[in-house]
Amino acid sequence: MAVDDVHSALRDDVRLLGDLLGETLRDQEGPWLLDLVEEIRLLAKSARSGHQDNADLLVQKLSALDDKQWVPVARAFSHFLNLANIAEQYHRVRRRRGYQQDGNQEATLDEVIPRLLKQGVAKEEISTVLGSMSVDLVLTAHPTEVTRRTLIRKYDEITDCLHRFDTVRLTQEEHDATREALLRKIVSAWHTDEIRRDKPTPVDEARWGFVSIEQYLWHAVPTHLREVDRVLVKHELPALALSTVPVQFSSWMGGDRDGNPNVTARVTEEVLLLARWMAADLLARDIDVLLSELSMQDCNDALRREVGDSREPYRVVLKQLKQRLADTLVWAESELAGHFYDGPMPILQASELLRPLMQCFDSLNDCGMAAIAQGELLDTIRRLHCFGVTLLKLDIRQESQRHANVMQCITQHLGIGDYLEWSEEEKQVFLVGELENNRPLIPLDMPADEEVTEVLQTFRALSHQSIDALGAYVISMATHPSDVLVVILLQKEAGMKTLMRVVPLFETLSDLQGAGNTLSQLLQIPWYLSHIQGKQEIMVGYSDSAKDAGFMAASWAQYQTQEKLVAIANEYDVHLTLFHGRGGSASRGGAPSYEAILSQPAGSVNGALRVTEQGEVIRAKFSPKGVAIRTLDLYVSATLEATLKPAPPPKEAWRDQMDRMAETALSTYRQVVRQDSRFIPYFRSATPEQELQRLALGSRPAKRKASGGVESLRAIPWVFAWTQMRLMLPAWLGTGAALSEALQQGRLDELKEMLSQWPYFKMIFSMLEMVLAKGDLSIASYYEQRLADIEHRSLGEELRTRFADAIDITETVLDHSFLLQSNPVIRHSIKVRNPYLDPLHVLQVELMRKARAIEAKGEEAPPELLKALMITVAGIAAGMRNTG
Repeated sequence: MAVDDVHSALRDDVRLLGDLLGETLRDQEGPWLLDLVEEIRLLAKSARSGHQDNADLLVQKLSALDDKQWVPVARAFSHFLNLANIAEQYHRVRRRRGYQQDGNQEATLDEVIPRLLKQGVAKEEISTVLGSMSVDLVLTAHPTEVTRRTLIRKYDEITDCLHRFDTVRLTQEEHDATREALLRKIVSAWHTDEIRRDKPTPVDEARWGFVSIEQYLWHAVPTHLREVDRVLVKHELPALALSTVPVQFSSWMGGDRDGNPNVTARVTEEVLLLARWMAADLLARDIDVLLSELSMQDCNDALRREVGDSREPYRVVLKQLKQRLADTLVWAESELAGHFYDGPMPILQASELLRPLMQCFDSLNDCGMAAIAQGELLDTIRRLHCFGVTLLKLDIRQESQRHANVMQCITQHLGIGDYLEWSEEEKQVFLVGELENNRPLIPLDMPADEEVTEVLQTFRALSHQSIDALGAYVISMATHPSDVLVVILLQKEAGMKTLMRVVPLFETLSDLQGAGNTLSQLLQIPWYLSHIQGKQEIMVGYSDSAKDAGFMAASWAQYQTQEKLVAIANEYDVHLTLFHGRGGSASRGGAPSYEAILSQPAGSVNGALRVTEQGEVIRAKFSPKGVAIRTLDLYVSATLEATLKPAPPPKEAWRDQMDRMAETALSTYRQVVRQDSRFIPYFRSATPEQELQRLALGSRPAKRKASGGVESLRAIPWVFAWTQMRLMLPAWLGTGAALSEALQQGRLDELKEMLSQWPYFKMIFSMLEMVLAKGDLSIASYYEQRLADIEHRSLGEELRTRFADAIDITETVLDHSFLLQSNPVIRHSIKVRNPYLDPLHVLQVELMRKARAIEAKGEEAPPELLKALMITVAGIAAGMRNTG
């Protein structure tokens, strides 16, 4: 079927939503707005077709808007881009259903299993890996989700209307009613403020994560597992055990305190309680459904002994569970309010629910009612195995220096020296000695400053939690074995009965290069090797390494680091789980999930994987339910394939070529970002970096240090700023120069060989091509000409020349006539969006000019101007589909 035929339904949806938005503009604001927006859109479309006169008219038109027109015009284009996103997300669900009918979708379990069998993989191996697989998706609140939660709910309702149009045979009357409902949703969204007025707190962020589970994942997980079972049975493999859930979920929301002073011990406790409350609430809803369904009378002897002579034995059990969950909700609410609770014991362990539910399950099967057992009851049991009664496992993240400062405070108070001045060997001897010693180390009366006190309070708060509510303790800026040992010691000192696993995070280029040595030293410590019991987890950072070294150099360092870590772990017979700190953008590791997993070095997956899902990526991957199911399938099938048929190691010639290119890429990147005196003024003026700090995006400050410059800017706003003005610099600067040098050396054939035979190199090019296609030199030039100082524009000209060169080189290696030649769907999506993005770019620049001019006089910019400016930021973010 032709691409146009396959995607005609998507175009119909976009057209319908656009028409309804037009009706909304006309009816809610007046015909003037619809006429004005349509005039601007047609000018933008004509300008995109090469008519420079209309490009000039577009600028004139937007520059001449009066202050009352800024906000509605910006909102109109922003709303269309959000509606286009909704249509595209739903189209993924539509296509998935089509593939299920055709049976030919790639990168699914149904496609991977027969391929593995043909390659000689035994059925027993497939079953073993699936039965022990551990894919942990870690939801994080990184501030790139610019859409308010209120609007997200309305967008979900719009999706439901599209689904109704698509899957139900409607009468004309029902069709008209659905269209009216869709219009109401769009009108409702129009009258909802899309800009957050206040920065979310860490608790707000956690609630947002809980909503993602409530609305999507709670329903998607059991449906996904049913699909897995069907695929396994189809290929004559045993279905999954009831307790087997290959994909599980953790969170950093309320636990990530690295550089975020708003995440305190009290916040972490509150988030853990809220998670338990949400889990109890969702499970109570499940029990209500089961109470309605399990009305039968027959039961086995084991259940009869539990319930007595009741005519409805299953309901007896379920009513008891419902009451216990109600008690749990009251307990959680009391704890959150700081009130004393003296009611019945709440449910604190999943086993308290699993045991009685499994009794019901076994009884139904014993009494010939397996069909009923395999219904809602099976789904609830599987949700319990996935989410437990804690909803998520909360990771804790803290920077290594904060732990070292605690140890300095302790050693100075005890009069045994200054911990920070000790050598690494001295620190290790001291820490291991204390870990082997049963007496307390920290005096109760030890004086400490606020930062030290907060770290100690965090460990005390963790000691009051059950381990099933906690995930990993991640140490950012980890460089030495002592960074890991000190966290284990502080857990012990806090009285934790079961210690959290401690995960060093290696993120800068130098940290990545030293990670192998750190792990080797750790595993040479007999106490530590015994402590970890054959399991080690290490986190690989993508964001800061790319900001530090550029995309290509960082990516190659990440690959080599993983190889070294795998080899060292194998040497000590330790199972290594790698935790990938990926973001949404290409420069932060945001490759498509399947390709990203298969591009990892051989042995680095090995049945286990952790990945962060950040910001706007959470909604893109898990909404609506059909997309969530597809995402889960991608992770399971990719992990299975990467474990059983990993990519072979690259040829030495390819490694040498990557070494050369990474060196050139690193040198080029740092020459511009670190050494060119024009760079910082250009970045600050030509991008909306300063304006982004006005957005109430996340609870975490934009900078690690309030007084710091670009070097202290977090990786997310760093990428966000370049994306807004379409230069996309972090993802290609240095990479283009490295590839150009390789071509000049006559290595085109070798690059093509690497591209066709090495999944890692193919992934690099896939990401590079996507970023370059989303970039736009004319837009970048407009920002530069209107915003940058004259003396710094020369740098912009040089960067745009390098960008154009990178496009030419990419097309040459790919043997393409134009970017995304082999991906017409995404190419068309970008083409459709540009006439709606262009007005937002022009308007953003004009608003930035006005705001900066006003503030340069020491005056405050008017609220309407700032609101319109923030709407352009949100609209461009929606149109680009990934921001940070």
